[in-house]
Amino acid sequence: MKYQQKITINLPREEVIRKFSDPANFKHWQKGFISMKQINGELGAVGSQNLLNYKMGKREIEMTETILKNDLPAEFNATYEAKGVYNIQGNKFSEHNGNTEWVTDTEFQFSGFMKMIGFLMPGTFKKQSYQFMKDFKAFAEEGKSVLNN
Repeated sequence: MKYQQKITINLPREEVIRKFSDPANFKHWQKGFISMKQINGELGAVGSQNLLNYKMGKREIEMTETILKNDLPAEFNATYEAKGVYNIQGNKFSEHNGNTEWVTDTEFQFSGFMKMIGFLMPGTFKKQSYQFMKDFKAFAEEGKSVLNN
């Protein structure tokens, strides 16, 4: 499953990237984020890996992030692997009249039980991806945190 989404953030790109790339901010815009642990490589470097933990509903999900490209402030690409799910996430940031357009190109590949979930409920994944974007926009522009919801 592949899709593209975009959102405009009413801030200059440099400020957006500063907030986007700081792991201390993840908990404020990625609902359910618990922790990030560096596995190998230099933080943010191509090929480096991090272990991410999330709580979604009653389940805890552990995934491995692998950095594919880090050309910030313009582009950041990574893969995210969890049980039954492989996600390729491309992020591009461009500035227009002092605002930042964030475009994501997302691909999900499923195996096992998750293959059925992905087939039956593809909208759930798209909705969650866009919710992260909306939550980031609210955090970046207004300081609103998902921790307060």
